[in-house]
Amino acid sequence: MVGLAAQVYDCFISDINALKPGNVGRHGAGHGMGCADFIKSAQVVTPILCNHRLGLGKRILSSVEATLAAVNCNTNLGMVLLIAPVIRVFEQLDAPGDFRDMIKPALMSLGRQEAQDIFTAIRLANPGGLGKVDKYDVNSPLDIDIYSAMDAAKERDLIALQYTNGYQEVVNLGIKCLQNYHNRWNSVEWAVVACYLMYMASFPDSHIRRKYGLETAEQVRKKTQPVLEQFGDYDNPGDAKDVLMIFDKELKESEINPGTCADLTVASLLLYRLGVG
Repeated sequence: MVGLAAQVYDCFISDINALKPGNVGRHGAGHGMGCADFIKSAQVVTPILCNHRLGLGKRILSSVEATLAAVNCNTNLGMVLLIAPVIRVFEQLDAPGDFRDMIKPALMSLGRQEAQDIFTAIRLANPGGLGKVDKYDVNSPLDIDIYSAMDAAKERDLIALQYTNGYQEVVNLGIKCLQNYHNRWNSVEWAVVACYLMYMASFPDSHIRRKYGLETAEQVRKKTQPVLEQFGDYDNPGDAKDVLMIFDKELKESEINPGTCADLTVASLLLYRLGVG
């Protein structure tokens, strides 16, 4: 793999290498999944996501189908939903700085067939706690564009929010956090941990909210704040391993996976690597 595909794959692997409490990685399995599942998933979806002959919806749907065939579980729906539009826009960019201007119009222009492919992908992946909603439920037949569907979900789902606001949290918070901690520690993977904890401390995680409700998601957010503060105090982030592993154990014993914060972190990392600042 070369160019953009290599950047995408490296982001998946950096995510696996980073010690993100509550998430699966080289530091430990969890939630019925292991590190090997995520590595295999990265291998099968990267060429699909970077196949310029496919439309955006088809890239997302084919990635989910390939993931399920390879590992028989949903390891990456959120990451795929966030990364696919980034890749599609970058295939058309003259300069990285144009991303902010192009991403929202690109998503708003997606037609109903693209939407159908994305809805099918979500149904197939069946993310934990998907449940039912009154308006634009992906479990029911839909004939709308993806922007309208995401706009209806933006108050309860951070990925949907990125689709409607032009990736504001990713660009304004995630990239800046990665840049600050990368400059400070000279380590992308430890900067990834800081970015992940920043998201966890800033927002109730959508995945947790779907499975356990807003109150539990808010409790996790509040619990993360002192962990982030303590982690940020270390001159050598590797010295924080025990602190992070204790939090990891607490979350996994409660079967809590801040998956959406991990998805946002991967999207932030990709844009950071691609030079969006």
